[in-house]
Amino acid sequence: MEGKTVREMDAQALKAFTHPVRMRLYELLEEYGAATATMLAGRIEENTGVTSYHLRQLARHGLVVEVPEKARGKERWWRAAGFTSDTDRFRKDPDTAEAAEVLMAGLVRQRHAELARWVEQSRTASREWIEAATHTRRHLRLSREHLAELGRRVQELLDSYDDDGDDGERVVVHFDAFPLGLSGDQADG
Repeated sequence: MEGKTVREMDAQALKAFTHPVRMRLYELLEEYGAATATMLAGRIEENTGVTSYHLRQLARHGLVVEVPEKARGKERWWRAAGFTSDTDRFRKDPDTAEAAEVLMAGLVRQRHAELARWVEQSRTASREWIEAATHTRRHLRLSREHLAELGRRVQELLDSYDDDGDDGERVVVHFDAFPLGLSGDQADG
C-alpha cells in the first residue's frame, strides 16, 4: 500500500474509533479518498466543527493522516490510515469488550451496505465491470495452519496492488475465511 501506514490499533484508539461519527468519517475516507472536513460535513449532514473535531481525534490515534500536498491555505485534507485490530483480545478484555463489539458490528454493517449498493449499481454497470467483479463462496476443509496461510497469502496479494491513482475506480475487497462450526475440543484449542 503506497503511502499508507498500517498500524496495530491499541485500546485507546479502539475506544476513540468506535464513536459513530468517527466510524462514518473513516468509511467515507476509505470509500471516496482524501477529503476536507467541509466535504465530509456535507456527506454526513453535520457542521464542519463537528467533522473537524472528530478528524482531529482520529488523527490523534493515527487512524487518519493529513495530506499536505492537497492543502490550500488553511484547508486540511485527510485520508484514512490503515490499521489492524486484535478484536479477539479486545472482546475478551472487560475494558474494551463493548468497543470491540461495536467495531465488529460496524464492519458487518459496512460490508452489507457495500455489497447491497453494488448489487443495485450492477443493474446499470457496464458488462466489463460486471465481468471484472467477483463473488466467490467456497467451502473447504482446512486445518488452522492452512487457514492462517490462506489469510497471509491473500493479504500478500492485496498488498501487491498499488492504487491506480486517478486511472482506476475505487474498489473494495472483502475477504472473510472462518470455520462454520467448531466442535467442543476444536473450539477451545
